[in-house]
Amino acid sequence: MSDLMTTRALTTRDRADLAASILFGAVRVGLGLLWLHEGYVKLRAHFGSADILLVVDGASANSRVPEYFRFVAEHLLRPTADLAGIMTPPTEVTLGLVLILGVFSTLSAVVSAGLLAVYWSSDQLIAQYPIMALLSVGVLVGQGYSNRWSIMTLVRRRSTHQEEG
Repeated sequence: MSDLMTTRALTTRDRADLAASILFGAVRVGLGLLWLHEGYVKLRAHFGSADILLVVDGASANSRVPEYFRFVAEHLLRPTADLAGIMTPPTEVTLGLVLILGVFSTLSAVVSAGLLAVYWSSDQLIAQYPIMALLSVGVLVGQGYSNRWSIMTLVRRRSTHQEEG
């Protein structure tokens, strides 16, 4: 990035890198905003154990839900419905904030894809989940570029600048 800060003309490669960093950074932030929204909606709706139990009961009666998820729902989610109900909204909000800030972006994209897989397995589909899945893949594909505009990079740049100055 320091090469881009000099007075020399940008090369085609510099322009491509800059464009990719803007694109994949926007993908990361967009995914973060969607997760932030998901968590916010659940917080406002007072999401809790009753919602988790609704998913568990729905999974046992729904032929579209895979057998492995029915097993997980009955033996893991049902006994921990209180904890899962409490933790789901803050998990989604935290995931959104971490992606927006660009902290642990690769891990966050994997967690995002994993949560979406769990939601899909339970047949809890909403319109933005396919978009969120594509954005999760986008963060993973562009991981070398998506963090150029992150809080961690800005902190590193600032400390490097202070050391030089």
